Amino acid sequence: QVQLVESGGGLVQAGESLRLACTASGKIFSRDYMGWYRQAPGKQRELVADITGTGSTNYADSVKGRFTISRDNAKKSVSLQMNSLEPEDTAVYYCSLRSPWRTYWGQGTQVTVSS
Repeated sequence: QVQLVESGGGLVQAGESLRLACTASGKIFSRDYMGWYRQAPGKQRELVADITGTGSTNYADSVKGRFTISRDNAKKSVSLQMNSLEPEDTAVYYCSLRSPWRTYWGQGTQVTVSS
């Protein structure tokens, strides 16, 4: 069983930066995708970015050029560096791990960007 623990959310002003971190417990594999999703009030959960164990990344168009995802396989961790934050980035951010059989979720961390 995999558990994901997130940290790093908070309240910032537009234009500022935040870094989210997530650490997995249990056995994970390089084939597993680790990533970040977010859900704003009244909206569906959406992919922000994900990364494979070999470092291939995928970003939502809305965050390209502002957010950077990274992964440390030895530490079983994934991070999301968020720069130039906008009020539209306000949401609960969820760490995820997607294996061939199921997706695991963290508990979520709130990110609020004030204008």
